[in-house]
Amino acid sequence: MPPAAVTNLGYKPPDGGWGWAVVFAAFISIGFSYAFPKSLTIYFKEIQEYFSVSYSEIAWLSSVMLASMYAGGPISSILVNRYGSRPVVMVGGLMVSAAMVLSSFGTTIMHLYLCVGVIGGFGLAFNLQPALTIIGTYFQVKRPLANGLAMTGSPVVLFTLAPLNQFLLDSFGWRGSFLILGSIVLNCCVAGALMRPVNKLSHPEPDNDSEKYNGAAAEGAATEDSSTQPADPAPEEGQKERNGQSQASKFIDLSLFRHRGFVIYLTGNVVMFFAFFAPVVFLAPYAKHQGTDEYSAAFLLSIFALVDMFIRPITGLLGNHRWIRPKIQYFFSFAVSYNGVCHLLCPLASGYEGLVVYAVFFGLAFGMLSALLFEVLMDLVGAHRFSSAVGLVTIIECGPVLLGPPIAGALVDIFGDYKYMYYECGILMLVPGIFFFIMHYYNYKKLDEERRQSKTGEMGTSEEMTDQ
Repeated sequence: MPPAAVTNLGYKPPDGGWGWAVVFAAFISIGFSYAFPKSLTIYFKEIQEYFSVSYSEIAWLSSVMLASMYAGGPISSILVNRYGSRPVVMVGGLMVSAAMVLSSFGTTIMHLYLCVGVIGGFGLAFNLQPALTIIGTYFQVKRPLANGLAMTGSPVVLFTLAPLNQFLLDSFGWRGSFLILGSIVLNCCVAGALMRPVNKLSHPEPDNDSEKYNGAAAEGAATEDSSTQPADPAPEEGQKERNGQSQASKFIDLSLFRHRGFVIYLTGNVVMFFAFFAPVVFLAPYAKHQGTDEYSAAFLLSIFALVDMFIRPITGLLGNHRWIRPKIQYFFSFAVSYNGVCHLLCPLASGYEGLVVYAVFFGLAFGMLSALLFEVLMDLVGAHRFSSAVGLVTIIECGPVLLGPPIAGALVDIFGDYKYMYYECGILMLVPGIFFFIMHYYNYKKLDEERRQSKTGEMGTSEEMTDQ
């Protein structure tokens, strides 16, 4: 595998200026992408009664929407690489709006699966990937902070949409609410309009300090993959094959599967995402199972979202610290492990007070992990390959995202108790956390060796030129 990719974009990212407007736009776009599927659960009971379907059938609505959002990642990445972030986000906002309007006229649950789940999910994919990608073009030194602020959009929008959806449901019913939500989500089009491409001509010089902040910068120009710059002339047939690969790489970079850091990230995340959303989905039902009233159970989610809201920007600030930034992968490994420990200890919480304590610590853990989730991927592969990387990651993760909550729910049905579900989620988070610690130690060690070899080779070349 080649070493981590250099983050040299050919220009110096401004690290501010209009970039903060782009962060605000990403805040809105990412917020709707992650919060919208969760907030729609408020309408489930009324829709379930209207169509006379089971709880499991209605629960698939959010799962299909989230899975479609992840499955649409590669398509979104291809469009971003071809057209840029601005038009893709605006089209995504129009798609989600159209999906909600069309679903308000639905006559069957399958109609909602198609409109809300598939069309709406793909629209959210067109909002998520471009927002994550464009931040890397505007920020280098302050990128963890920018990513942390943008990712804060998820709990803020969820905290806002939850009571708003309840008010709309009480006032207009689910059909009228879906029409109104279709207009509200058009704010994603406004966010897309703010995503102006970075002016590379005004910052022509590459940032020489990038190596100090980004572990991905350990690869020097001399250590590029030989498949991209062959040393010897190739036969005509081989040249055509390389040209075809070059054309394909313009859309999505499949060579990432030979990238050591990317493979480590992907392997751990596939396991982790089986347990990523289930504890949030089952928090309120678990509280009700213990005898907590409905309003108090719902308040646990508010506590969780409030803590999550504040910890994300704080995590961005910590990730930007000069002591943490060079080894930020260890910070991410800690966040994953911390989530696992929280879930393993959850069944020990007694009474409502214990669940409040769990909601606080879970909000801290979930917010830390969410704020670092895409920052560490960009740190591994570099900003210029991030669009393709996030597209490949999301298409592979859509399986665990779709199956994770139903598997967790099946454990509750089998044992009649939620504690086994939380034990399962804890193990599925703790094991990848330990895996990340070990493998990133190995990756950092290899990067140091490759950097030393590169410098030794450059010194040897300079001495040879001097002798001549």
